[in-house]
Amino acid sequence: MKVLVIQPKIGMGDMIIYLPYIHAISKKYKVEVSLLVKDNSRASSLLTDDEHIGEIISLYRNNNNLGLHDGIKGFFKLSNEIKKKKFTKVFIFTSSLRYNLIAKLAGIKEIHQYPLFRKKDNIVLSAKVFTESELNQIISTQPKLYLKKRSVDLAKEKIDTNQKNICLGFSASGPTKRWDVNNYITLCEKLNEKFLCKFFLAGGKADKEIEDKILNSKIGSKCFSFTNLKIEDTLPIIKNCNLYIGNDSGFLHISVALGLECVALFMDSPVMAYGKYSKNIHVVVPEGETEESTTHDTLGKNKILLEGVFNKAIKLLS
Repeated sequence: MKVLVIQPKIGMGDMIIYLPYIHAISKKYKVEVSLLVKDNSRASSLLTDDEHIGEIISLYRNNNNLGLHDGIKGFFKLSNEIKKKKFTKVFIFTSSLRYNLIAKLAGIKEIHQYPLFRKKDNIVLSAKVFTESELNQIISTQPKLYLKKRSVDLAKEKIDTNQKNICLGFSASGPTKRWDVNNYITLCEKLNEKFLCKFFLAGGKADKEIEDKILNSKIGSKCFSFTNLKIEDTLPIIKNCNLYIGNDSGFLHISVALGLECVALFMDSPVMAYGKYSKNIHVVVPEGETEESTTHDTLGKNKILLEGVFNKAIKLLS
Protein backbone atom coordinates (compact mmCIF):
# COMPACT_ATOMS: atom_id res chain seq x y z
CA MET A 1 0.00 0.00 0.00
CA LYS A 2 1.24 3.46 -0.91
CA VAL A 3 -0.45 6.47 0.70
CA LEU A 4 -0.19 10.09 -0.45
CA VAL A 5 -1.23 13.15 1.57
CA ILE A 6 -1.83 16.41 -0.30
CA GLN A 7 -1.43 19.51 1.89
CA PRO A 8 -1.23 22.62 -0.35
CA LYS A 9 -1.15 25.41 2.27
CA ILE A 10 1.96 27.55 2.68
CA GLY A 11 4.12 28.09 5.72
CA MET A 12 5.68 26.14 8.57
CA GLY A 13 2.81 26.80 10.96
CA ASP A 14 0.23 25.17 8.70
CA MET A 15 2.53 22.19 8.16
CA ILE A 16 2.84 21.69 11.92
CA ILE A 17 -0.92 21.96 12.49
CA TYR A 18 -1.61 19.13 10.02
CA LEU A 19 0.92 16.74 11.60
CA PRO A 20 -1.47 14.98 14.04
CA TYR A 21 -3.70 13.95 11.14
CA ILE A 22 -0.83 12.89 8.89
CA HIS A 23 0.61 10.81 11.72
CA ALA A 24 -2.81 9.26 12.38
CA ILE A 25 -3.08 8.18 8.73
CA SER A 26 0.40 6.64 8.88
CA LYS A 27 -0.39 4.74 12.08
CA LYS A 28 -3.77 3.56 10.80
CA TYR A 29 -2.31 1.91 7.70
CA LYS A 30 1.08 1.09 9.26
CA VAL A 31 3.03 2.72 6.43
CA GLU A 32 5.16 5.77 5.88
CA VAL A 33 3.08 8.31 3.98
CA SER A 34 4.31 10.50 1.13
CA LEU A 35 3.56 14.23 1.22
CA LEU A 36 2.76 16.60 -1.64
CA VAL A 37 3.55 20.01 -0.17
CA LYS A 38 4.95 23.40 -1.15
CA ASP A 39 8.62 23.99 -0.43
CA ASN A 40 7.85 26.94 1.84
CA SER A 41 6.09 24.54 4.20
CA ARG A 42 9.68 23.55 5.09
CA ALA A 43 8.51 19.94 5.40
CA SER A 44 11.89 18.62 4.25
CA SER A 45 13.60 20.42 7.14
CA LEU A 46 10.96 19.84 9.81
CA LEU A 47 10.32 16.17 9.17
CA THR A 48 13.84 14.81 8.65
CA ASP A 49 13.59 12.49 11.67
CA ASP A 50 9.88 11.68 11.36
CA GLU A 51 9.33 7.93 11.24
CA HIS A 52 5.85 8.38 9.72
CA ILE A 53 6.96 10.36 6.67
CA GLY A 54 8.49 8.86 3.55
CA GLU A 55 8.93 10.81 0.34
CA ILE A 56 8.28 14.56 0.26
CA ILE A 57 7.14 15.71 -3.19
CA SER A 58 7.40 19.40 -4.05
CA LEU A 59 4.23 21.19 -5.18
CA TYR A 60 5.13 24.16 -7.37
CA ARG A 61 2.14 26.52 -7.33
CA ASN A 62 2.07 30.22 -6.44
CA ASN A 63 -0.26 33.23 -6.38
CA ASN A 64 0.94 34.39 -9.82
CA ASN A 65 0.00 31.15 -11.58
CA LEU A 66 3.59 30.87 -12.75
CA GLY A 67 4.55 27.71 -10.90
CA LEU A 68 5.59 24.51 -12.62
CA HIS A 69 2.30 22.88 -11.54
CA ASP A 70 0.04 25.84 -12.37
CA GLY A 71 -2.34 26.02 -15.30
CA ILE A 72 -3.44 23.25 -17.67
CA LYS A 73 0.12 22.24 -18.52
CA GLY A 74 1.04 22.08 -14.84
CA PHE A 75 -2.13 20.08 -14.09
CA PHE A 76 -1.09 17.28 -16.44
CA LYS A 77 2.56 17.47 -15.42
CA LEU A 78 1.68 16.95 -11.76
CA SER A 79 -0.78 14.14 -12.46
CA ASN A 80 1.87 12.34 -14.53
CA GLU A 81 4.47 12.74 -11.77
CA ILE A 82 2.07 11.27 -9.21
CA LYS A 83 0.95 8.48 -11.54
CA LYS A 84 4.51 7.17 -11.83
CA LYS A 85 4.61 6.62 -8.07
CA LYS A 86 1.59 4.28 -8.13
CA PHE A 87 -0.23 5.43 -4.99
CA THR A 88 -3.21 3.37 -3.84
CA LYS A 89 -4.76 5.94 -1.46
CA VAL A 90 -4.73 9.72 -1.24
CA PHE A 91 -5.91 12.08 1.51
CA ILE A 92 -6.52 15.61 0.18
CA PHE A 93 -6.62 18.38 2.81
CA THR A 94 -8.40 20.93 0.62
CA SER A 95 -11.80 21.31 -1.06
CA SER A 96 -10.22 22.02 -4.45
CA LEU A 97 -11.63 20.07 -7.41
CA ARG A 98 -8.23 20.41 -9.10
CA TYR A 99 -6.51 17.96 -6.76
CA ASN A 100 -9.43 15.53 -6.95
CA LEU A 101 -9.11 15.40 -10.74
CA ILE A 102 -5.32 15.14 -10.56
CA ALA A 103 -5.65 12.13 -8.23
CA LYS A 104 -8.16 10.46 -10.55
CA LEU A 105 -6.01 11.11 -13.61
CA ALA A 106 -3.04 9.67 -11.70
CA GLY A 107 -4.96 6.42 -11.30
CA ILE A 108 -5.40 6.54 -7.52
CA LYS A 109 -8.37 4.30 -6.77
CA GLU A 110 -9.15 5.41 -3.23
CA ILE A 111 -9.59 9.18 -2.82
CA HIS A 112 -10.40 10.78 0.55
CA GLN A 113 -10.98 14.55 0.44
CA TYR A 114 -12.64 17.50 2.14
CA PRO A 115 -16.14 18.26 0.77
CA LEU A 116 -15.67 19.92 -2.62
CA PHE A 117 -16.12 23.70 -3.07
CA ARG A 118 -16.37 24.46 0.65
CA LYS A 119 -15.69 28.17 1.25
CA LYS A 120 -15.09 28.54 4.99
CA ASP A 121 -12.30 26.62 6.66
CA ASN A 122 -11.10 26.51 10.27
CA ILE A 123 -7.75 24.85 9.62
CA VAL A 124 -7.74 22.72 12.79
CA LEU A 125 -11.42 21.84 12.97
CA SER A 126 -11.69 20.97 9.28
CA ALA A 127 -8.66 18.67 9.40
CA LYS A 128 -9.80 17.00 12.62
CA VAL A 129 -13.39 16.34 11.51
CA PHE A 130 -12.24 15.07 8.10
CA THR A 131 -9.55 12.71 9.38
CA GLU A 132 -11.60 11.38 12.29
CA SER A 133 -14.47 10.64 9.91
CA GLU A 134 -12.23 8.87 7.40
CA LEU A 135 -10.29 6.83 9.97
CA ASN A 136 -13.19 6.32 12.41
CA GLN A 137 -11.16 7.33 15.46
CA ILE A 138 -10.60 10.30 17.77
CA ILE A 139 -7.42 12.26 17.04
CA SER A 140 -5.66 14.69 19.38
CA THR A 141 -4.93 18.12 17.89
CA GLN A 142 -1.53 18.27 19.65
CA PRO A 143 1.26 18.07 17.02
CA LYS A 144 4.61 16.38 17.55
CA LEU A 145 7.92 16.96 15.84
CA TYR A 146 10.21 13.93 15.98
CA LEU A 147 13.90 14.48 16.74
CA LYS A 148 16.72 12.02 17.24
CA LYS A 149 17.66 11.79 20.92
CA ARG A 150 21.33 12.28 20.10
CA SER A 151 20.72 15.67 18.44
CA VAL A 152 18.66 16.85 21.43
CA ASP A 153 21.35 15.68 23.87
CA LEU A 154 24.13 17.35 21.88
CA ALA A 155 22.22 20.64 21.89
CA LYS A 156 21.65 20.34 25.63
CA GLU A 157 25.40 20.09 26.23
CA LYS A 158 25.79 23.55 24.67
CA ILE A 159 23.02 25.19 26.70
CA ASP A 160 23.41 26.49 30.25
CA THR A 161 20.56 24.85 32.18
CA ASN A 162 21.21 27.11 35.18
CA GLN A 163 19.50 29.95 33.31
CA LYS A 164 16.14 30.40 31.65
CA ASN A 165 16.50 29.67 27.96
CA ILE A 166 13.83 31.48 25.96
CA CYS A 167 13.00 31.19 22.27
CA LEU A 168 12.08 34.70 21.14
CA GLY A 169 9.81 34.64 18.09
CA PHE A 170 10.03 38.19 16.78
CA SER A 171 9.58 37.09 13.14
CA ALA A 172 6.19 37.20 11.39
CA SER A 173 4.58 36.79 7.97
CA GLY A 174 3.78 40.51 7.77
CA PRO A 175 4.22 43.81 9.64
CA THR A 176 0.69 43.77 11.13
CA LYS A 177 1.50 40.47 12.87
CA ARG A 178 4.75 41.70 14.40
CA TRP A 179 5.03 43.22 17.88
CA ASP A 180 7.32 46.25 17.96
CA VAL A 181 10.99 45.34 18.41
CA ASN A 182 11.37 47.85 21.25
CA ASN A 183 8.73 45.97 23.19
CA TYR A 184 10.75 42.77 22.81
CA ILE A 185 13.91 44.52 23.99
CA THR A 186 12.19 45.94 27.08
CA LEU A 187 10.55 42.59 27.79
CA CYS A 188 13.90 40.79 27.65
CA GLU A 189 15.50 43.36 29.94
CA LYS A 190 12.71 42.92 32.49
CA LEU A 191 12.88 39.13 32.32
CA ASN A 192 16.66 39.17 32.73
CA GLU A 193 16.27 41.28 35.87
CA LYS A 194 13.97 38.62 37.29
CA PHE A 195 15.93 35.55 36.12
CA LEU A 196 19.30 34.85 34.54
CA CYS A 197 18.22 34.46 30.88
CA LYS A 198 19.47 33.52 27.44
CA PHE A 199 17.36 34.53 24.43
CA PHE A 200 17.41 32.54 21.20
CA LEU A 201 16.35 34.83 18.36
CA ALA A 202 14.02 32.90 16.06
CA GLY A 203 14.05 34.80 12.79
CA GLY A 204 15.30 34.56 9.25
CA LYS A 205 17.46 36.59 6.91
CA ALA A 206 14.49 38.84 6.08
CA ASP A 207 14.36 39.87 9.76
CA LYS A 208 17.98 41.04 9.92
CA GLU A 209 17.21 44.72 10.52
CA ILE A 210 14.95 43.91 13.45
CA GLU A 211 17.35 41.33 14.83
CA ASP A 212 20.26 43.80 14.65
CA LYS A 213 18.31 46.20 16.87
CA ILE A 214 17.99 43.48 19.49
CA LEU A 215 21.64 42.42 19.20
CA ASN A 216 22.80 46.06 19.46
CA SER A 217 20.66 46.75 22.52
CA LYS A 218 21.60 46.35 26.18
CA ILE A 219 20.26 42.81 26.10
CA GLY A 220 22.25 41.86 22.98
CA SER A 221 24.99 40.02 24.89
CA LYS A 222 22.32 37.66 26.26
CA CYS A 223 21.12 36.66 22.77
CA PHE A 224 21.94 33.96 20.24
CA SER A 225 20.76 34.27 16.63
CA PHE A 226 19.25 31.50 14.51
CA THR A 227 19.79 33.51 11.31
CA ASN A 228 22.70 31.48 9.97
CA LEU A 229 21.31 28.10 11.05
CA LYS A 230 19.19 25.73 9.00
CA ILE A 231 15.68 25.12 10.34
CA GLU A 232 16.57 21.51 11.21
CA ASP A 233 19.54 22.74 13.27
CA THR A 234 17.38 25.04 15.36
CA LEU A 235 14.94 22.30 16.39
CA PRO A 236 17.13 20.57 19.04
CA ILE A 237 17.98 23.97 20.52
CA ILE A 238 14.33 24.99 20.77
CA LYS A 239 13.53 21.59 22.30
CA ASN A 240 15.91 22.44 25.15
CA CYS A 241 14.41 25.88 25.83
CA ASN A 242 12.14 26.65 28.78
CA LEU A 243 9.67 28.91 26.98
CA TYR A 244 8.64 30.46 23.67
CA ILE A 245 7.55 34.10 23.62
CA GLY A 246 6.54 35.70 20.36
CA ASN A 247 4.24 36.42 17.48
CA ASP A 248 1.86 33.95 15.87
CA SER A 249 4.48 32.60 13.47
CA GLY A 250 5.98 29.35 12.25
CA PHE A 251 8.34 29.28 15.22
CA LEU A 252 5.37 29.41 17.60
CA HIS A 253 3.92 26.25 16.09
CA ILE A 254 7.32 24.56 15.96
CA SER A 255 7.77 25.29 19.67
CA VAL A 256 4.33 23.85 20.43
CA ALA A 257 5.19 20.66 18.55
CA LEU A 258 8.45 20.37 20.50
CA GLY A 259 6.58 20.50 23.81
CA LEU A 260 7.36 24.05 24.96
CA GLU A 261 4.98 26.29 26.86
CA CYS A 262 4.34 29.26 24.58
CA VAL A 263 3.28 32.86 25.17
CA ALA A 264 1.64 33.66 21.83
CA LEU A 265 0.82 37.19 20.67
CA PHE A 266 -2.24 37.27 18.41
CA MET A 267 -2.46 40.82 17.11
CA ASP A 268 -3.74 40.19 13.59
CA SER A 269 -4.74 36.53 13.25
CA PRO A 270 -7.62 34.43 14.59
CA VAL A 271 -6.98 32.76 17.94
CA MET A 272 -9.84 30.33 17.34
CA ALA A 273 -8.07 28.96 14.27
CA TYR A 274 -4.41 29.03 15.31
CA GLY A 275 -4.30 29.36 19.09
CA LYS A 276 -6.61 26.76 20.59
CA TYR A 277 -5.32 23.42 19.32
CA SER A 278 -2.77 22.94 22.14
CA LYS A 279 -2.79 23.52 25.90
CA ASN A 280 0.80 24.71 25.48
CA ILE A 281 -0.40 27.93 23.83
CA HIS A 282 -1.02 30.79 26.27
CA VAL A 283 -2.64 33.53 24.24
CA VAL A 284 -2.22 37.30 24.57
CA VAL A 285 -4.68 39.42 22.56
CA PRO A 286 -4.85 43.19 21.97
CA GLU A 287 -6.48 45.33 24.65
CA GLY A 288 -10.23 45.48 23.97
CA GLU A 289 -10.25 42.20 22.02
CA THR A 290 -11.21 38.66 23.04
CA GLU A 291 -9.97 35.31 21.76
CA GLU A 292 -13.20 35.05 19.78
CA SER A 293 -12.95 38.50 18.20
CA THR A 294 -9.42 38.34 16.81
CA THR A 295 -9.25 37.99 13.02
CA HIS A 296 -6.82 38.58 10.15
CA ASP A 297 -7.95 42.21 10.25
CA THR A 298 -7.70 42.95 13.98
CA LEU A 299 -4.66 45.23 13.45
CA GLY A 300 -3.88 45.23 17.16
CA LYS A 301 -0.07 45.27 17.24
CA ASN A 302 -0.04 48.52 19.22
CA LYS A 303 -2.58 47.21 21.74
CA ILE A 304 -0.62 44.21 23.03
CA LEU A 305 0.34 45.33 26.53
CA LEU A 306 3.91 44.62 27.59
CA GLU A 307 2.88 44.09 31.20
CA GLY A 308 0.46 41.35 30.18
CA VAL A 309 3.13 39.51 28.18
CA PHE A 310 5.65 39.89 31.01
CA ASN A 311 3.28 38.61 33.70
CA LYS A 312 2.29 35.57 31.62
CA ALA A 313 5.96 34.76 30.94
CA ILE A 314 6.92 35.12 34.63
CA LYS A 315 4.11 32.77 35.67
CA LEU A 316 5.23 30.09 33.21
CA LEU A 317 8.94 30.45 34.07
CA SER A 318 8.45 30.36 37.86
